[in-house]
Amino acid sequence: IVAILAAVISLTVLPAVLALLGNRVNSLAPKFLQRRADADSRPAQEGFWYRLSRFVMRRPAPIAAASAALLIAMGIPFLQIKFTSPDAQILPEDRSARQVDNVLRADFPPNRDTPIRVVLASTEQGDVAAVQQRLGDTAGVVAVNPPQRIGKDTTVLEGVSANPYIDEASRDAVRQVRGIEAPSGAELLVTGATADFIDFQSSLEEHLPLAVAIVIIATLIVLFLMTGSVVLPIKQLLMNVLNLTAVFGILVLIFQDGRLEGLLDYGSQGAIEQTMPILLFAVAFGLSTDYGVFLLSRIKEARDAGASDSECIAIGLERTGRIVTAAALLFAIAIGAFATSQIIFIKQNGIGTALAVLIDATIIRALLVPSLMELLGSWNWWAPKPLRKLHYRFGLSETAPEPTTSRA
Repeated sequence: IVAILAAVISLTVLPAVLALLGNRVNSLAPKFLQRRADADSRPAQEGFWYRLSRFVMRRPAPIAAASAALLIAMGIPFLQIKFTSPDAQILPEDRSARQVDNVLRADFPPNRDTPIRVVLASTEQGDVAAVQQRLGDTAGVVAVNPPQRIGKDTTVLEGVSANPYIDEASRDAVRQVRGIEAPSGAELLVTGATADFIDFQSSLEEHLPLAVAIVIIATLIVLFLMTGSVVLPIKQLLMNVLNLTAVFGILVLIFQDGRLEGLLDYGSQGAIEQTMPILLFAVAFGLSTDYGVFLLSRIKEARDAGASDSECIAIGLERTGRIVTAAALLFAIAIGAFATSQIIFIKQNGIGTALAVLIDATIIRALLVPSLMELLGSWNWWAPKPLRKLHYRFGLSETAPEPTTSRA
């Protein structure tokens, strides 16, 4: 909703305000900002970003290979990712909930506060004893609490795991308990912290592919309608994947492996909070695509104006480099403030999002994108003939549509 409102205001209110202010829009700006604005009006064939893109495009293969290798190397720890769920241990040491949890862990038998709960709905008293016996015989269950009747025909049984609730051994125990056959005419359900974690993970595995597919398909369609190419949308997706992989790898290296605990003021849980990849995927993928649209729109604009395949890349980067970099820095500072939080998953979110934005604005936009586009040359704008016709009819363009001469 916020993004839609911002877009509507930018397309309606902002142009009206700029028309009313005219040249007075910069009247209160400091002198150095006025000089910067004058510099922005210079030809696009000058400036730092133009020179950088030309430097990159003179050596496209080694720079593309080095940039991709660096991102892949940063993402390698992601292969060892483990997931956890928030508990009282994520709170600061001076919070009462954390202190009580510490006492429970230190002075009482372990794992009593996170039992495996079995809810049995049965009218037969013998069924309770039978299920209690089966629960106690389950590998990994070290004790079974006395049955608790919570209704006329409903009883709760609690089995205590030998391992912390998040441990794989506890999850195996829950799976075994769920395999207990309910007595005839009875219903047997399993819940508890471990069961909740398993079910949440199963839900993510079930629904995540659909969510990812929707994002990917929508991105491909919109970028194709904007560029008329099937190569550039696919390249954008690959850039986003490399970016996200690198960020996840760095998060594993820091928070899962327990590095920089003193500098960042946190205690490692030995895993990443289970919702973090989803949040980072949504935010970082959207921002990376957003910055990619800025760059590709200016590249296409220069190409439509007659610039060569190499020149349009340099012009596009020059026209967007400072804007994208400034936006990335501002966003990284704002979201990076979450790194000061004493709640570890908020800290993970802040650092992960800031890293995604900064990596995208530097390694990807400044090095990988121009080098790959230079290597691809005119193939950047390739699309099959039927899709070219479709783009000519329905494509999104800032200029009047012209028949494309891309390769078949």
